[in-house]
Formats: sequence, C-alpha cells, structure tokens
Amino acid sequence: MIIDSHCHLHDAAFADVRETLREALAHDVWGVVAVGCDPETNSRTLAAAATVPKAVWACLGFHPDWAHLTDGDLDRVEAQLAEHHPRIVALGEIGLPWYSLEGRADAPARMTRGRARLDRLLGLAARWDLPVVLHAPHGAAQGALDALRRQGIERAVFHWHKAPPEVTRAIVEAGYFVSVTPEVVYRDRDRELVQSVPLDSLLVESDAPWAYRGEFEGFTSGPWLASRVAEEVAKIKQLPVEDVMFRLSTNACRLFDLVWA
Repeated sequence: MIIDSHCHLHDAAFADVRETLREALAHDVWGVVAVGCDPETNSRTLAAAATVPKAVWACLGFHPDWAHLTDGDLDRVEAQLAEHHPRIVALGEIGLPWYSLEGRADAPARMTRGRARLDRLLGLAARWDLPVVLHAPHGAAQGALDALRRQGIERAVFHWHKAPPEVTRAIVEAGYFVSVTPEVVYRDRDRELVQSVPLDSLLVESDAPWAYRGEFEGFTSGPWLASRVAEEVAKIKQLPVEDVMFRLSTNACRLFDLVWA
C-alpha cells in the first residue's frame, strides 16, 4: 500500500471523491495528500478532505506559476491558513515561478516578487509548524533551498523534482525530500534521479490529473498512478516492491506527520 503525496483533488475530474478513493484503493493507494493552488482550490481541497478524512489530507497553497494570482489572493490564503491550520498537514503547493517566466521581458521582476511571496509563505509555515510542498523546478530549486534554510524550515518536499545533480545532493543532505511522478517509468532523467537519491529521501506522487505519456497515454490520470510509480522505484532500486511501498509510505507519514490507517 502506498500514499500519493501530491494530487489535485480539487479538480473537476475528481468531483466524486469517494469514488476516486475507491479506485485508488483498488490499486493499493490507501491515502492522498491533496494540494491547493489558490483560495478557491484550497476551499475545494478542504471539502475533499472533510469527505474522506481518514484517507485524504489537505494542504493549502499558492501556486507560484499561476501568473494571474495577486497579493490580494495571497492575503486570502493567509486568512485561510489562520483559520484552518489545525485541519491541514502542509502548506502547498508553494514555491518559485519558473515556467511562467519563459519569454517574458519582466522575468527578473517576477522572480523577485516570487521570492518575496515565498518568504512570506515560509514564515507562515514556520509560525504554524507546517511542512511545505514546493514547486521549484530546474533553476528555481536552488533559490527555494536557500529560502528554506533562511526561514529555518525543517520539513519540505520538492515535488516533481527536476534540478542539477549538485542541487539535488544539497537538498537531500539538508534533510528534505524529493518526489517523482509517473514520468519515472519512461524518462531517463527521472530514473537517474531515483538511482542517485536514497530511498529514505524519496516520495511518489501522481500530480493528477496531469496526463502522462508512455504506457499511460490515453488513460485517466488519478492517485492510483502512485502505486505504479512505487513499483518502478522498486525496480530501479532492485528491492522488493512491498518493502519499497512501506518505506515510501513511511517517508510520507514522517514528512506530513500522518498516522497509518
């Protein structure tokens, strides 16, 4: 059995949360960490967690690559956090912009604003003693790592991690987690990441409803994909699947302070 450490259950594709969880359980996924991205998706994520509280754990987030979000939206997220922090297991997803900067003349200014917003959010995580789920791909990873250190955040995961090897090593050495998605089944970059990172520093996720290629082409994306990711991690690590699933679930429980169902 495995935990999907990152899924967008607020999406319309998962309107029937109970049915989504039933299908996930049929694929050996017994729990889902559900992330938010803005005030509206945060509210839907809280509702999903309330529907199945023993199998869905909510996070409140402010997505750094959603360029339309304003400082007013961030104020609303802060208010949500103040009200609901006892009901959530992490702040996420948050992080630094990257994809939304491509081709923009004002990219430096947007990154500066992104850093300021991340520092504000990490301060809130520190205030409420919450782990963080980071969106900080490629060149944003080092900046996010620096921010974690600056704010004294002890628990974090770099979701769908993509960064130079030396940055990944620094993340792991600092005691943080990195996570991999179904891309690990067919993408060499992700497979090399799994080979290089100790199992005790790994999480698996679906990032559903994101659609994947390879053997997943044409199939519905959902939290059930996390078990396939775990199987591939076991294959790469050359370890028994049951042992790997247990250790990956233990990692998720350790990061998010979850109790085994």
